[in-house]
Amino acid sequence: MTDLGDFENFDPDGETESDPAEAEGEGGDPGEADGPADPEAFEAAEVTPVGRDVGIGTLSAREGLVVSEDPEETRLRAYITVGNRSAVRVGSYLVADYPDGERLFCRIVALEYAQEFEADDATEIHARRAMRRGEVDEQDYKFMASLEPVSVLYRDGDDLRRRMTDRVPKPETVVRQATDAGEIKTGLKIPDDGVFLGHLAVGGEKVRTAAEPPTIDYRLKDDYGSGDPLVFRHTLVAGGTGSGKTHAAKNVLRQYLAEERAYPVEDGRTVRPAVVQFDPQDEYAQMHDDNPHLEPDFARRCEAEGVAYGGHDDTVAFVPKVGSATYAADHHRAEQVEFTVPFSMVRGNTWLVAGGGLNDNQYAGLRELLGRFFRSHGDGGSYREFLTYLDDPGLREELDEAGVVHEATFDAIKRRVRGFGDVFDRDARPITEQVSRLVRPGGLTVVPTYHINDSRAATTVVLAVASLLVDQKLSNDPTYDRIKETPVVLGMDEAHNFLADADSVQARRVVGKFSEAAKQGRKERLGLFLVTQDPQDVADPIFKQVNTTVVLNLGDEDAIKAVNIPSNLEGKVPYMEKGQMVVYSPDNSDPVELVGLSTCLTRHGRD
Repeated sequence: MTDLGDFENFDPDGETESDPAEAEGEGGDPGEADGPADPEAFEAAEVTPVGRDVGIGTLSAREGLVVSEDPEETRLRAYITVGNRSAVRVGSYLVADYPDGERLFCRIVALEYAQEFEADDATEIHARRAMRRGEVDEQDYKFMASLEPVSVLYRDGDDLRRRMTDRVPKPETVVRQATDAGEIKTGLKIPDDGVFLGHLAVGGEKVRTAAEPPTIDYRLKDDYGSGDPLVFRHTLVAGGTGSGKTHAAKNVLRQYLAEERAYPVEDGRTVRPAVVQFDPQDEYAQMHDDNPHLEPDFARRCEAEGVAYGGHDDTVAFVPKVGSATYAADHHRAEQVEFTVPFSMVRGNTWLVAGGGLNDNQYAGLRELLGRFFRSHGDGGSYREFLTYLDDPGLREELDEAGVVHEATFDAIKRRVRGFGDVFDRDARPITEQVSRLVRPGGLTVVPTYHINDSRAATTVVLAVASLLVDQKLSNDPTYDRIKETPVVLGMDEAHNFLADADSVQARRVVGKFSEAAKQGRKERLGLFLVTQDPQDVADPIFKQVNTTVVLNLGDEDAIKAVNIPSNLEGKVPYMEKGQMVVYSPDNSDPVELVGLSTCLTRHGRD
């Protein structure tokens, strides 16, 4: 036992006796000790001074070096030299060369300090020495990185390609940080061209390369040469309040509105997409205007990286006329066009007036009543005329006696279809007469509902217009060729309010319609772009069709679980700063972390 009286006289900076065997290491190998006692032995060890070493460390076989089909059996560990330890992070990408020129691309999944020698550093002497020096002698410890193999990189002629990890590297292979953009993009399967989302990052810091620009752009595939454009495989942007999801969504939508963005259609033409964005917070019409805070240097960087920026002139706010609500917007300069939802749209979408309270039997009765009404009144029949039609006691008695609609069912229907007078047939031009303005190749149409106080009315308007687009896209005999023949990106903010999974007849019909639209999106050139802070509330049949999930900061555990991203990235989500995001797009790349652009590419905010 150490005498504490002796400890008080101990000089932590002085010389102490040491075991010669410990100083020299086993067999007198100078590489196993804190440092050779003999200066000449140091020179003989051929240790290159820090700063001129190649790479950041070497692979170690001390605990085995294993590449296996079972990830649990794989063991890859690297010793990181003292001078490089502060530069590595969990999630960093590394490369190790095979002797024949192929390369193992991997990432760090864990970092740890381990004892270099069999000694106990948890003692009063060691602690007081460190406290007085104010620093740690890292050469007393091994700094080990556990690695996850991602892919093997190889040359096919002049092209760099990747394949699954099927080789184990040799012990003491030098590992280096991946700093070549080509290596990193190939290793992670990131395409060179497509729709820009952000820059590759690790721990919130952009991955840097030796090239210019030094960042690595992340893009979504957007042509038919490498499969279907991912815009028609659907996108979901999830993030909590203040996470920057609207900022990010605007930046992505701006890329779909770029002049060069166009897709081939069935008749052989190449057509620019129309973007129709439903906007409950009245923020997207600002995309008409330039961002006054966008600096010239930022604009030059956008041009250098092929990122579309600036206000989009062809932006129109399609404002629903609902009751006495008025839309007064002084925060954007987009053209404003009023419209109303004609009651004739209910003919093909009975659920628009079903409400949440009808059961299946009552819903069938409502379909019967609407069918009879439109057969007698034609498509010009109004909602007010329908209510008058239901007030006919003779109709109620006739249907009951014929066993078509029971009188109790009739009464329930009559009660529940009331309350839509503010939605249908208002004093504005019907949306069905303005389709050519609603859907414009290369145009952005925003449907704001912020001014509508009645949530049921707002939901009805959004679903009516969205269903018009979906029905025409899916129809084999469309009424409006403009919709059928134009690629459409259908954006829906607060999507959980409209596409929720519920037991009501209306919810089931809505979910069924949009899940079918999602399945047919690739063929019909229809892409869903859903934005939400509650992804767990989006109906599962729709969610399963989403190929690209962009996740910003989420604090709710259920929401994080719902987005279904890999566990190594899932844990980062609650700690991400504004603009940081995780992208999970299996048909595009491995799951990655990104940093979005700090500046919105169009106007954003009320200032």
